[in-house]
Amino acid sequence: MQDSHPLIRKPDMPASPSLRQRLYPLLPQIAEHFGTPFHLYDEAGIRTTGERLNRAFAGVPGFREYYAAKALPNPRILAIARELGFGFDCSSVAELQLARGIGARGDDLMFTSNNTAPDEFDAALADGGSILNLDDVSLVAKLPRMPERICFRYNPGPARSGNAIIGNPVEAKYGVPHERIEDAFRAAIARGAKRFGLHTMLASNELDYRYMVETIAMLLSVVQTLSDRLAIRFDFVNMGGGLGIPYQPHQAEFDVEALGAQAAGLFAQFRAQHGWAPALHMESGRYVTGPHGVLVTRAINHKHSYREYVGVDACMSALMRPGMYGAYHHIDVPGKPAGAGDVPVDVVGALCENNDKFAVQRPLPSIDDGDLLVIHDTGAHGHAMGFNYNGRLRPQELLLTRDGRVERIRRAETLQDHFATLDFPPDTWPPR
Repeated sequence: MQDSHPLIRKPDMPASPSLRQRLYPLLPQIAEHFGTPFHLYDEAGIRTTGERLNRAFAGVPGFREYYAAKALPNPRILAIARELGFGFDCSSVAELQLARGIGARGDDLMFTSNNTAPDEFDAALADGGSILNLDDVSLVAKLPRMPERICFRYNPGPARSGNAIIGNPVEAKYGVPHERIEDAFRAAIARGAKRFGLHTMLASNELDYRYMVETIAMLLSVVQTLSDRLAIRFDFVNMGGGLGIPYQPHQAEFDVEALGAQAAGLFAQFRAQHGWAPALHMESGRYVTGPHGVLVTRAINHKHSYREYVGVDACMSALMRPGMYGAYHHIDVPGKPAGAGDVPVDVVGALCENNDKFAVQRPLPSIDDGDLLVIHDTGAHGHAMGFNYNGRLRPQELLLTRDGRVERIRRAETLQDHFATLDFPPDTWPPR
């Protein structure tokens, strides 16, 4: 795995200059107080991006962002999203419980699951309910009851392309195939559904807004066909998430204003042709919080082998994207700016896995034991994707508030947490 990166890095990317200016002067004291490693999230940045998203789609009547809870499932972050007017896209009972815990109910929740078990549907329909987004026509008969409003996840198959994270639509496990989508709605209508939505999710971390424009146009075309054939109207279409962020310094940011403007045009055109139009929903997670989180870790070892290795006190269990996807996450060494004297190093954790690397042959300033490293863009799919292989424990989460304070919003795991499931009442079958 070789990092893809330019040799000359822009000093203001990927993390914002504002975050660096506010965080870096305080970082030694923060690390001394809380200990390392930790994920830290920037409240001001999250709010700025959320407000920008709402403004970009202000021209689309009924627009609403359903923040993807899987990206950063922390109640403090979800509460900020709720204050921005967002609903929540949930894909498990745990995510439903988190969102309901900060006051979300009913239409605030989109339950988008796959390979769903009966108890998960029970939970989605309980406690004020949620908007059910079904992944397959076979699930219609398995619902304990049919809600008045139902949505299906649409898979267009070979008509569209995906990407490496979600996969080719033909190979993806998600969604109702094109040739069965009409049957799915007919089955739901037969069970009593009266209101409808259509959803899709085809790409993840897409940086070209035109792909998303094409996705919206596709959804509106399918809605038009289904409306004509079934004599129904749709409350909404959900274009999914997938809005990307520039992990690498040379990448341009996603043009959300262009997407919003072209989306507004598509919906206005649909309304002019048909006398009505569905609302537009979105379920971005990465775009909202991804750039506004960092993993702060401390150098603890150096190894001089066939390569130069810098060992840090975090590992892949705190951020698995580099090991899982070969993903690039920018790294700063505060107080040591990048320059011509940078030396290629592998930045590694302590797991018994060779892919436990945050960077591979990355030119970085000379790093001493005790130096802090800031790994960028961990505000989505960072802590959330953590795991406990080798008994490694997931780190704490901190929030840099708008007034400059730092709050702990999740403590680090302990060995007691790790061993808690070994404390259970004995049970044997068959009983003696």
